[in-house]
Amino acid sequence: MLRRAVLAIALLALVVPATAPVSAGDGDSACTKKGHRLYGKVKVVDAFPDLTVKVVDAFPDLKVKIVDAFPDSCGRWQFVDAFPDFTIKYVDAFPDLTIKHVDAFPGLP
Repeated sequence: MLRRAVLAIALLALVVPATAPVSAGDGDSACTKKGHRLYGKVKVVDAFPDLTVKVVDAFPDLKVKIVDAFPDSCGRWQFVDAFPDFTIKYVDAFPDLTIKHVDAFPGLP
């Protein structure tokens, strides 16, 4: 019985590293907020946003680069008027997300 328990633990130790979650640098799994990916096509709205956003100069939750095309990685936003991936509203207090606009190296700080 003890031998089976030790064997089961050893097998579990081999399986767990293979199913570990993806890190922030390997994909978009950590680049989400309230179920929305933090990259893609963004529309600024006045009412009923998916996320409320505050622009800050220091200690942002996300560094954002505004792009004209291919908003396909964390922190790259393309502003659109139709068919957005998510909507935002700029606020001064109690944001869901704080951002800093950057020219290079967008993503999680």
